[in-house]
Order: sequence, then C-alpha cells, then structure tokens
Amino acid sequence: MKSTKCAIALGSNLGDSLATISSAIATLNNTPEITVKSHSSWYKTAPVGPPQPDYINACAILEAALEPKQLLAALLEIEIKFNRIRREKWGPRTLDLDLLLYDDLILETPTLTLPHPRMLERAFVLVPLAEIAPDWVHPVTKSAIDQLVQKVNCSGVEKMKM
Repeated sequence: MKSTKCAIALGSNLGDSLATISSAIATLNNTPEITVKSHSSWYKTAPVGPPQPDYINACAILEAALEPKQLLAALLEIEIKFNRIRREKWGPRTLDLDLLLYDDLILETPTLTLPHPRMLERAFVLVPLAEIAPDWVHPVTKSAIDQLVQKVNCSGVEKMKM
C-alpha cells in the first residue's frame, strides 16, 4: 500500500505530559508503516470539559501505509501503552491521539469520522496544526488550516518555551 499523508493531534494532562508527548512521537515513528514527517511545538492549553489540569498539546504529520481504520487502531494501541483510561467524556488523560486528516478523505463510519468532526472548533488543534500544515485544505470546508485557525478563539493556547 502506498503511504498517505495524515495529521494527528496529541494531548496529555496527567503525569509528565511533556515526556509522554515526546515519547508518543518516538513510539509513532517506531511503529511499522508509520513515519513522523514533522511535529509542531508544544502548547499549553486550557482544558475542555470537567475541571482538570491544563493540557500539553501538539500536532504531527505522518506518512502512513495503513488504511484509516488500521491507523486509528494503531493510535488507540499507543494510547493504551501510555496507560490511557477512558473514565469520562473529555476527562483528564495520560495521552490522547486523534486522527484529524487522512489526505483529503471524507469518511463516516460508526468508529471513525474524517476529517475529525470537532477539529474546526478547537484552537488547541488548529494552532499547532497551522504551524506545520498551514496550506493543508480541509476537505469539507475547502479552507486552508491557516484560514480556519483565524475563525476560533485562540486565547488559552500558549506556545511553550523550550
């Protein structure tokens, strides 16, 4: 199978989030049929949902020689390796990996929707994604990521100094 360009979001707010996100990028890159092409800076972001610690968020561009469902399964497996436990919707987590874009595919299945259905309203996704893929055109809106990020409230998304 040929490789497909994909975008994912990474987030963590439990444990050593910086180490977790860095390790998750390395784990992705060491996963067969996945190559990490680039990743954004790290961003400290205010949480969405119940009261919980701030998040560390980032985005990465992958080349994946996997079908969308196989890629999603690989992402979920990596979450489990990092002790992800799903207790409550939008609750705190050791690691969250979301498949945002799979080239320009539009897909709706019971387990996977592409592009990610809530990415357009999430500054913590669009800000880091615009850093590494400003010209990527969202297949539904037909707008580039750098245009979409201008339509969301980006307060609460702060680039971390490293």
